[in-house]
Amino acid sequence: VEIFLGVFIGAVTFTGSIIAYGKLAGKIGGKALILPGRHLWNLVMVGGSLVLMLMYMNHAGSWTLYVMTLLALLLGAHLVMAIGGADMPVVVSMLNSYSGWAAAATGFLLGNDLLIVTGALVGSSGAILSYIMCKAMNRHFLSVILGGWGDATGPAMEIEGEQVAIDVDGVASALDDADSVIIVPGYGMAVAQAQQSVSELTRRLRAKGKEVRFAIHPVAGRLPGHMNVLLAEAKVPYDIVLEMDEINDDFASTDVVIIIGSNDIVNPAAQEDPNSPIAGMPVLEVWNAKQVIVSKRGQGTGYSGIENPLFYKDNTRMFYGDAKASLDGLLTQIS
Repeated sequence: VEIFLGVFIGAVTFTGSIIAYGKLAGKIGGKALILPGRHLWNLVMVGGSLVLMLMYMNHAGSWTLYVMTLLALLLGAHLVMAIGGADMPVVVSMLNSYSGWAAAATGFLLGNDLLIVTGALVGSSGAILSYIMCKAMNRHFLSVILGGWGDATGPAMEIEGEQVAIDVDGVASALDDADSVIIVPGYGMAVAQAQQSVSELTRRLRAKGKEVRFAIHPVAGRLPGHMNVLLAEAKVPYDIVLEMDEINDDFASTDVVIIIGSNDIVNPAAQEDPNSPIAGMPVLEVWNAKQVIVSKRGQGTGYSGIENPLFYKDNTRMFYGDAKASLDGLLTQIS
């Protein structure tokens, strides 16, 4: 049993992690791949693996283990392919949990108490993190893990307007005129390793007497606390780093909001479009600010594949380019 469970969970984790990496790296489309009868296929693969396990326990031969491994590899890839980019943070922590349970099963096989304990710790902590993130996103845990069971359906809301770009001088001018600034960091800041530039921008703006704060969404980045760790590493004062519930009501009285590499967590479609894949997810209401500046690589939808109406609003300006390069250029304009 331990051999079978260890191989099964490990194989699911292996291919699932490869697909998750491909989606996050942009090498695989972020949209969910929905096959006809996908849940039935999942049940067939799990059921087939259970039958093979019983056969293996009755000395049917090692071929049952090989066939089960193949089924588990397919199951891992199929499960993650069916999950949209918006839910990938949950998937990453859940895959982390799977790896822990695989290690624990191996520990039982080898009679290694240390491996059992560490595997159980990793498995349980990953599962708890996944549950916390699902609660923060207003998503059902099983809905995400089972490949998007119960996803919203129907035509997406039509978006009017166009994206308006802004250059470094325009951003510098807007910040110079502003008294209050809120910075919203996201996964894009982590990818570009722009936290040091963000910290320096914060220091210079505060030296000019401006109020600068950070708005942190519970699922910003890949895991809860991801942005907090990066900002702490860059020596951003902790007292100006606020959680979503603490700062969401303050956007309406804010002059400028700077969004760095965030998409889904600032998407008004979560509140306005019942057919959106992220409908009902709590988001940072940045669009209520007087002006919103979005630092973004390009005009694409990002790894989640969900269009963001925020980018088309009249008070939004798009600051295109790599986050670190864009901020470094901005720092040359702000003394």
